[in-house]
Amino acid sequence: MSGKVLMIDGDRISGNEVRAQNVLAVTAIANIVKTSFGPIGLDKMLIDNIGSIVVTNDGATILQKIDIEHPAAKILVQLSELQDQEVGDGTTTVVILAAELLKRANELVARKVHPTVIISGFRLACTEAIKYINETLAVKVETLPKDFIVNIAKTSMSSKTINDDSDFFSKIVIEAITRVKTIDYKGDVKYPINAINILKAHGKSAKESTLVEGYALNCTVASEGMPKRIQGAKIAFLDFNLAKTKMKLGQKVVVTNVNDLEAIRDRENDIVKERISLIIKSGANVILTTKGIDDLCLKYFVEAGCMAVRRCKKEDLKRIAKACGGTVLITLANLEGEESFDTTALGIADEVVQDRLADDELIIVKNSNKKSASIILRGANELMLDEMERSIHDSLCIVKRTLESGTVVPGGGAVESALSIYLDNIAATMGSRKQLAISEFAESLLVVPKQLAVNAALDASDLVSKLKAYHHAAQTDPSKKSYAHSGLDLFNNKVRNNLEAGVLEPAIAKIKCIKFATESAITILRIDDKITLNPREQQGGDHEGHGH
Repeated sequence: MSGKVLMIDGDRISGNEVRAQNVLAVTAIANIVKTSFGPIGLDKMLIDNIGSIVVTNDGATILQKIDIEHPAAKILVQLSELQDQEVGDGTTTVVILAAELLKRANELVARKVHPTVIISGFRLACTEAIKYINETLAVKVETLPKDFIVNIAKTSMSSKTINDDSDFFSKIVIEAITRVKTIDYKGDVKYPINAINILKAHGKSAKESTLVEGYALNCTVASEGMPKRIQGAKIAFLDFNLAKTKMKLGQKVVVTNVNDLEAIRDRENDIVKERISLIIKSGANVILTTKGIDDLCLKYFVEAGCMAVRRCKKEDLKRIAKACGGTVLITLANLEGEESFDTTALGIADEVVQDRLADDELIIVKNSNKKSASIILRGANELMLDEMERSIHDSLCIVKRTLESGTVVPGGGAVESALSIYLDNIAATMGSRKQLAISEFAESLLVVPKQLAVNAALDASDLVSKLKAYHHAAQTDPSKKSYAHSGLDLFNNKVRNNLEAGVLEPAIAKIKCIKFATESAITILRIDDKITLNPREQQGGDHEGHGH
């Protein structure tokens, strides 16, 4: 029914036409990222409207930087962001899988299978797949050799620019993550990624990146007269300006006596002097503030032998406060309306020191409780450093997920191939139209090993057929159970046992990937009508003469 009959001021597309449009948009998005998938994937160069360049092969970054108009394609962008937040890696996989599911679902609709049947089939397949991963494919980390965690980090870095130095960087990542290990009130072990600060410094080679024990700040002391090292530091965290008090804009003070004017000036100086003496009396010898500190205040801090650092990033301040057990104060005012400084707001650190690293000077907050670490990345240029930072972040997230969940699966298309065979067998037992949907779901999963082989310039059909044969044998012949860990070796063009080869991923990453891809494919598949309203024309009379 057209929009004119319904009196809609706009366009209406429904049925197969809207589905075809959505599939086209989603496939276009997947085509952008699929060549950057896997250990031999290629990079993308993205240039925005002001000419700044990003070179990356991280799926979430690519999709964030692209300006996308189509509403169905936007769902895929949000999907990759969600995967990035929840797991930290696997953003490209999730987009490719969602697009393939949608493409195959659309083919089923063309064969007169109702979308509701496809949706329920996909849901069932997704549930069975996750169950199979948890019960059969997932391997407990306790059963693996000690260096399994290094292999997890290496697998995450394999598709990134730092792949050549993955031995070096995986050690840095694991050292950093073990430093920030904490146990929460429930007794669960947690690894807060936020406690690891990643700083970038130009120059030297990537292999000269270092791990610093403690939290590094890209700032220096506010005055040269201040000490550069303080042992047994008591840190005050301030989120306000330490400057001579000024009257607010728009306020007037009428002075009739000249002497009063001098008294007002003296009082302005005294207010800030009182604030600083409150901070110093509390025992604070290191002052970190997000705002400025003027010369008058610096004079008092230098006299007291304190270290003051201005213009710190707010998120850095919050993280240091958390690691040192302090509180960020936005004002000194108390409930009585007077100013005071509570000593419980002070953070305690073993040492705060200003250190020279490369050409830059850094403030490092060192603590024996090992709740913070910093990674200083070195590289030739800004583009390289940005990509290294993204790679390290993804790797940190994956290691964190593995240590917290305690289960891993073999990589290199092993999980997808095993699930494809398993779901095909389940589909054969179904006596309804859901069988078609589950079969298509099983076939869609093979897009992952196929794309890995294509990107490595190998014969995808041949390799994937071999891989399927191995997994079929693993599921039918009890003597060949170890074949369940078979995945692709893209460098030697063969199938191998990826569990033994150390190509590992956290099981949670795969589970979330399949879950999110299925949910987003279902969301787009449910759409059978698209109504686009025309923008309303503003009435000319209201705005004439206002310069709009």
